[in-house]
Amino acid sequence: MFELKKSDGKQENEGLLQQACALLSGQNDLIANAANLSSLLYHTLEDVNWVGFYFLKNNELIVGPFQGKPACVSIPLGRGVCGKAAETRSVQRVADVQAFEGHIACDIASRSEIVVPLVKNGALIGVLDLDSPRTERFGEEDEQFLLIIAELYLDSLD
Repeated sequence: MFELKKSDGKQENEGLLQQACALLSGQNDLIANAANLSSLLYHTLEDVNWVGFYFLKNNELIVGPFQGKPACVSIPLGRGVCGKAAETRSVQRVADVQAFEGHIACDIASRSEIVVPLVKNGALIGVLDLDSPRTERFGEEDEQFLLIIAELYLDSLD
């Protein structure tokens, strides 16, 4: 279930999307837009302890802008939740990371995770990753919302 801090329902969801659009408006820098989006999501969503981006470089994911505790610097494609999302180019929504084979524990407090691949013009550029200290934190509504956020981000890079 999509959860905003001090959630007042659908109007808050739309407000967050409007805020994301405003942050991205007129800016096409990969790093600047990732930095602002990770901060917006981290400070707005309930029960998240890490929000950030990894970018594809030399066939591995390299940490980009994020909010939360220090992160793994590089992740091989296919390894962990981020690597799996990048390799398959499909959203990975994991209810309990301890049950995910090959999970990479950058922060032992993380219990659930959702990772959205970032694909632009058919090319993988990276992933958007969110972690929570609560199991089963991310649902279908979160996934749909984050797909929209990812699309806004990718569109801003034109």
